[in-house]
Amino acid sequence: MNIFGPEKTPLQKFLETDNLAYLYSSSTFDLVILISYFLVLSVLAVYGIHRYHMVYLYYKYKHNKPVPKGKLPALSRVTVQLPIYNEMYVVERLIQSVCELTWPKHLLEIQVLDDSTDETAHIAAACVARIKARGYDIHYIHRDDRTGFKAGALENGLKSARGDFIAIFDADFTPKPDTLVQTMDYFSDPKVGMVQVRWDHINRDYSFLTKVQSILLDGHFVIEHTARNRSGRFFNFNGTAGIWRRAAIETAGGWEHDTLTEDLDLSYRAQIKGWQFIFLPEIAAPAEIPVEMNSFKSQQNRWAKGSIQTGKKILPRLLRSNLPLRVKVEAFFHLTANIAYPLMIVLSLLLFPALIIRFHQGWFEMLVLDLPLFVASTFSVSSFYVVSQRELYPDWKANLKYLPFLMAVGIGLSVSNSKAVLEALLGIDSIFLRTPKYSVKHSGDQWKAKKYHAQIGALPVVEVLLGIYFTSMILYALENGIYGTVPFLFLFMTGFLYTGFMSLFQSSRVGAMAQTVLLGATE
Repeated sequence: MNIFGPEKTPLQKFLETDNLAYLYSSSTFDLVILISYFLVLSVLAVYGIHRYHMVYLYYKYKHNKPVPKGKLPALSRVTVQLPIYNEMYVVERLIQSVCELTWPKHLLEIQVLDDSTDETAHIAAACVARIKARGYDIHYIHRDDRTGFKAGALENGLKSARGDFIAIFDADFTPKPDTLVQTMDYFSDPKVGMVQVRWDHINRDYSFLTKVQSILLDGHFVIEHTARNRSGRFFNFNGTAGIWRRAAIETAGGWEHDTLTEDLDLSYRAQIKGWQFIFLPEIAAPAEIPVEMNSFKSQQNRWAKGSIQTGKKILPRLLRSNLPLRVKVEAFFHLTANIAYPLMIVLSLLLFPALIIRFHQGWFEMLVLDLPLFVASTFSVSSFYVVSQRELYPDWKANLKYLPFLMAVGIGLSVSNSKAVLEALLGIDSIFLRTPKYSVKHSGDQWKAKKYHAQIGALPVVEVLLGIYFTSMILYALENGIYGTVPFLFLFMTGFLYTGFMSLFQSSRVGAMAQTVLLGATE
């Protein structure tokens, strides 16, 4: 008996061959799949078009460089805050680099804000004592209670800070000596509340993963920050490698710790209050980026969740304000961009049935509708990062080979980042998980036997399963001659398999290495 009636849809015919046709009773299922597929793809395409718009804004306003209005008064005191938590491998490097900042010693205060619960506390305290003996105004402030995490530490340090300006550097940074000299004069304008410099990467060439991360960060700083700042839109302090006017922090309400991105939150509150921010891409602060997949995913997870939390908190008041429409629109895209991750998961699940339906409907419809949406959703990423590499590096063409893998890694992150986004939307709180640092620069440096490894959970298994799912899609496409879809499907397959297997592989290697070290220590 034909349970479908005389007319069968393409997907019903496909499913019937596997005896699964009883799950569906009409062509309504095909219609629901296609509507859902095009809705998700259209939303992703809108965010993709926004990336093209950012490139346009960058080129339009890139020459609108800020210029200091004058010289900052000679007696301006700067407090440098160094928030750390369990950073035994890099804390001494951080403190030493900050002590080399070119600024009058009697006007430079350094606060080591330590929430550590391991031997980092002893290392940091001893380092501070040595530096203090050399005549530096440096203070070691330890908290046993991590209330507010990083935001709480900064807030606590601000109570005793004597500087009118607050420079902040995370543990993985090594600021150049002239950083303050090159930035402080911008505060001669009393309206300027924060100056941010660009991140550079001391271990860019350590591995394939660090190379991809560096390109991702370059795009964020060079294109997004420059375009937003120089076109009169809001951009954000990145939590480190920036200098605040103390009054801007205080008038905006101070550090708050109800989101995981306290830097983004304070940035928007300060700019809503009327403070102006300045971004200086020509000034770089070198930093260490994560060298293993689980730490990288943990960092991205925190940023994704925090941005959605900040969006929920800030967007209602921002949209009700009298700010220009261009500021409101850009703020909406900025704070909601990570919604793309759960949409990417939905798209991943819809692609296979949609592929079957669309293939049987004909090539013309796929070329006219599907291809433009896919190009808008995915290839805008390429243009975005190509421009950043061209602006920064004379040999930028050598980095083009990483772009397909960059897009694949972005897709692979969608599982862990979707979890973060959904938690933020549902109001599920989580602790601030800082990114492990190992003082790794060169390819021969080792990290596996060191402490501070991120937990993996079950998500890498989900990533691998999605990779296998897309492998089956590629096989189906090849068998049916749907060759035009294979490059897109390959990006999804590669991204999910790479992030999943790297998480599992590096976690198992770390476990084995730790066990070896432990056995060696007990012999």
